[in-house]
Amino acid sequence: MASNTPKPGTSDERLDAVVAAARRAREERELGYRERALKLYPWVCGRCARTFTYANLRELTVHHRDHNHDNNPPDGSNWELLCLYCHDNEHSRWEDHLAAQGAGATVGPGKPKPKPESTHNPFGALAGLLKDRS
Repeated sequence: MASNTPKPGTSDERLDAVVAAARRAREERELGYRERALKLYPWVCGRCARTFTYANLRELTVHHRDHNHDNNPPDGSNWELLCLYCHDNEHSRWEDHLAAQGAGATVGPGKPKPKPESTHNPFGALAGLLKDRS
């Protein structure tokens, strides 16, 4: 009988420990900036203006404006409070933006700027035509 439990000292066990530590670190980071953001800002979604109370506060999230979850300035300038739905929408829009640039999930130096798909400008001569009519 084979067991799915990793043996002590195996690479699977080390990988599990690394993943668990990363999750704990992320949760600690989130608690820190979430608590600070909830103290700084009114409990209102920055997009849809839905208001929150203690009863539904778990549905209010902290969004990082620059999409860098490690950028947590003490003044909260990189945060905005969004409800779950607006937060999901914001991240969907961001992914659409990246896809439209042809950048996939990453943006940065060394990424070539996408070439325009069309070089035809249907209104290119419009200014000249309008000038001739005056």
